[in-house]
Amino acid sequence: MFIVDSQVHIWKEETPDRPWVPGARERIRLNGHREEAFSYDECLALMDEAGVDRVIIVPPSWEGDRIDYSLEAAEAHPDRFGIMARVPQNKPQEGKALMRELASIPAVKGIRLTFHRPIDRNWMIDGTCEWLWPYAEELGIKIMVHAPIWKTELGQIADRHPGLKLIIDHMGIMARCVDDSIGYWVQETADLHEHPNISVKVSAIPGYSTQPFPNANIHRYVREMIEKMGPERCYWGTDITRLMGHGLSWKDTIEQFTVHMGLTDEQLDWVMGKALCQTLDWPID
Repeated sequence: MFIVDSQVHIWKEETPDRPWVPGARERIRLNGHREEAFSYDECLALMDEAGVDRVIIVPPSWEGDRIDYSLEAAEAHPDRFGIMARVPQNKPQEGKALMRELASIPAVKGIRLTFHRPIDRNWMIDGTCEWLWPYAEELGIKIMVHAPIWKTELGQIADRHPGLKLIIDHMGIMARCVDDSIGYWVQETADLHEHPNISVKVSAIPGYSTQPFPNANIHRYVREMIEKMGPERCYWGTDITRLMGHGLSWKDTIEQFTVHMGLTDEQLDWVMGKALCQTLDWPID
């Protein structure tokens, strides 16, 4: 089975010449990520130990829009690391120039947008990001998006831009929802299955349960998503530095799907890596 993680953050320590955005440490603690840096060398060693073939690097928000370290990782190991880059969502001219550049970089598989923080929460509905969707469609750039409260709007964007591939983060679950309270958010996301250009990351699953691993109480929501969307549009992922705080390893989170989730071999083949590589045009040799 070819295994690809759809979301991993890597980052360097904060230094005077590499400052983090204001409030970053508080956000790291709030989201449960470990605070010390997570290098791509450490990431690669843990991947090898667990049998993870590839990961998609999502540059962390606390480093702002910079992606230099992610590019360094992908240049050093192009067969193991791909990047969903960041762009300045509220700066159209700067954003367009950067997107043109990113479209020419093989390591960059797309971009990742966020609409869940106070600063960017309304950018999807107030016109701030209207420039971005048609431009990404024109360039063929795939988009991962974290926008739990804007499911209807995502469906409308998908309809207006049928050539644009949209990937919803973390099953569309609102942060800090756990156990059966995730059901509402999962259903909202699953209902978007009618849009063929929308797919979803079934990622960071242990963080949405208060029950002991393997978190059996929420497996039905994952299966519901895979059944509605189809395994060809669902992508396993960990957000591994957040799960480290739960005492979990990559091997644990792989086995959560391959051993405990009750999925068929065919479903697993797609969900654990094949589907994501197909969507991001990253051939499996």
